[in-house]
Amino acid sequence: MPIYVLLSTLTAEGSKTIKEKPERILEVNKEIESMGAKVIHQYAVLGPYDFVNILEAPDNDTVFRISTELSSRGTIKIMSMPALPVNEFVKSIKKK
Repeated sequence: MPIYVLLSTLTAEGSKTIKEKPERILEVNKEIESMGAKVIHQYAVLGPYDFVNILEAPDNDTVFRISTELSSRGTIKIMSMPALPVNEFVKSIKKK
């Protein structure tokens, strides 16, 4: 299944929610899975983003739907991008 990287930044409302109920992050992971993707890895990070999530999803449409749904709540901003394992990248370059 294709891999996607989601970089997310909490809004002020999102920070408040996480402070009051940190387990909300795990609830969102369940919602992501109910929308057809699987959270493979998740990291809280320092810097311009608050979280890095690695997902498996069947297609771009699924990730668009997840990103739109989560962003529409006003608690998070998400940058989504497809990721290609390096081994597959090397194979695709060799085909040319």
